[in-house]
Amino acid sequence: MQDIINNITSSALFGVTLSIFAYVFGVMANKKLKTPIANPVLIADIIIVTILLALNIPYENYAVGGSFIELFLAPVTAALAVKIHAQIKELKANWLPLIIGTAVGSLASILCVLFMCRLFGFSDTLTVSLFPKSVTTAIAIPISESHGGVSAITVISLMFTGMLGAMFSPVLIKLFRIKNPVAAGTAIGTSSHALGTTKALELGDVEGAMSGIAIGMAGLITTVYSIFTVSYTHLRAHETTLHL
Repeated sequence: MQDIINNITSSALFGVTLSIFAYVFGVMANKKLKTPIANPVLIADIIIVTILLALNIPYENYAVGGSFIELFLAPVTAALAVKIHAQIKELKANWLPLIIGTAVGSLASILCVLFMCRLFGFSDTLTVSLFPKSVTTAIAIPISESHGGVSAITVISLMFTGMLGAMFSPVLIKLFRIKNPVAAGTAIGTSSHALGTTKALELGDVEGAMSGIAIGMAGLITTVYSIFTVSYTHLRAHETTLHL
């Protein structure tokens, strides 16, 4: 029986079909429950993981089809340029706050990772893997791998961060009474990349456009920050070794 399951699931069609149906079910559940916690991507992930574990299906089998869906990640991210171009006047009028907000937000993200990793005694490898948690996948993985991080850990942290942004960004915006759509969009894009931006697009055109441009800017800024941060971390580790 297991051999039959392996033969069926090793096809690329299995991964693609399972992903589509799981996400469609997630969207339906989100519309029905009408709560931020019922995020379509989160629901789809739970369904996929449950099916893989229940039927003892190797992740490698699912990944054959899942990799095809991954190919659309870059084009979808690039498609945000359409929204950005439609809000070019807002972008020109708020370019300085956008740059400052993205720079501060990216720095806060890295400092939080450093603080928490030092607090819990995580290794340098794990710390570096978590550095780009708020950056889009296309930029985060090269940042992680170039500094000796583990890409699998980076991907998990990306999904977790993006999911939190998509689920709770509307709640936080209301909680802190953020009325400016440029500020809201910049915060979402800087902190929770493409997944968060899907929620920003639902909030409004300006929020979606600012969140989209913040994704790219946060990626560039985080790349620069990571170079200095990793260099500093390695220097401290070397000094500690010498003292010992």
